[in-house]
Amino acid sequence: MSRVIETVTDTLRYAGALLLVGLVTACGSEPEAAMPMEEDGMDMEMGEMDHSQHMMGASTDRQMVHLTPEQERALGVRYVTVQRRHLERTIRTVGRVVASESRIADVTPKVDGFVETLWVNTTGEAVRAGQPLLTLYSPDLLAAQEELVIARRLVERVGDESAEAAQNAQAMLESARRRLRYWDITEEQIRQLEEGGEVTKALTLVSPVDGIVLEKSVNEGQRVMPGTMLYRIADLSEVWVEGEVFERDLALIEDGAEAHIEVNAFPGQHFMGQVDFMYPVMDVTSRTNRVRVAMPNAAGALKPGMFATMFFDVMLSMDEVAVPLEAVIHTGERNLVFIHEDDMLMPREVVLGPQAGDWVQILSGLSAGEEIVGAANFLVDAESRLGTTGGMMPGMQHGAMEPTAPDTAAAGGHVHD
Repeated sequence: MSRVIETVTDTLRYAGALLLVGLVTACGSEPEAAMPMEEDGMDMEMGEMDHSQHMMGASTDRQMVHLTPEQERALGVRYVTVQRRHLERTIRTVGRVVASESRIADVTPKVDGFVETLWVNTTGEAVRAGQPLLTLYSPDLLAAQEELVIARRLVERVGDESAEAAQNAQAMLESARRRLRYWDITEEQIRQLEEGGEVTKALTLVSPVDGIVLEKSVNEGQRVMPGTMLYRIADLSEVWVEGEVFERDLALIEDGAEAHIEVNAFPGQHFMGQVDFMYPVMDVTSRTNRVRVAMPNAAGALKPGMFATMFFDVMLSMDEVAVPLEAVIHTGERNLVFIHEDDMLMPREVVLGPQAGDWVQILSGLSAGEEIVGAANFLVDAESRLGTTGGMMPGMQHGAMEPTAPDTAAAGGHVHD
């Protein structure tokens, strides 16, 4: 019972000491009245002292701490061993499914004319390459058909009578064929014209690719001009998923990196793809960069316009020194850990690398196998600060980085065991 009372008493004393630290810090942060300097030499001396203190770093604002086993248990101090490990991280962001720009084709006429019949007249309809889309009447097409039929008849009439005449007739025939090809008339239609020997009022325009009609901007009877977009057709057997990645994560994602996608339409199902492109321009407002993932979509499950969640599993480091994130004290100017050595806790500055979950890589300052404070280190840090300011926790012992004579007056006459 007496030990319980003693532990509670130590804890209350420790809490009071923490409050004392706060008061000392607050009082110490208030500006003091500036005393006039009569000589320039005094200014230089003070500047040199400040610079030397800055260069000493952690040695001037924290001291070593000694804890007994009972104190360690009361404070919840736990030690961990620095180790080497692989650090992996998953970058998560949101994206949107879009049609692959490289698989989009626009159907546009190259001649002036009028739409006679629409064979594909709804948006969203699936079409195959070579499938008829519409028939077009055009005076220019009609004249080109007549030229082809005449050239064909001339070739048959000349025969072998004159080599020069036969050559000229064949050249006219090839010219007529080429003209129709340039206007997107298929080889099959050209062959039928030559064999039939008769022109038709309207010729058929066909789909250049397999895909889905994304846009339709033509109606029967409409007059169309060269370059007018009639259909926009996209091959959705492969789609893109585009998402925004924060600036700090850009270096972790490379072209060809694997990504998996989730969409609300298929909960629990993962779609795998690869990073296809990193856009070269960053959004200055959101500080993000667009990333494009190419996704196979043979079944058509992914539809343009869907929202998606994107995951990128990246390897941050291989067999590197790492510690739990909670073992690091962030002071605002540097990062510290407390080394456990010879029953003493010594502050040491470290340089942090990338973070992966609850672990962080140590670039310098620690070696594998060293033992550090892994829990309750903020309490140890408070005790280390008290040792620097001259205050001492009940039952605690400090070891200065450089031995100095104890100042019993500053400690209020109290001396540690």
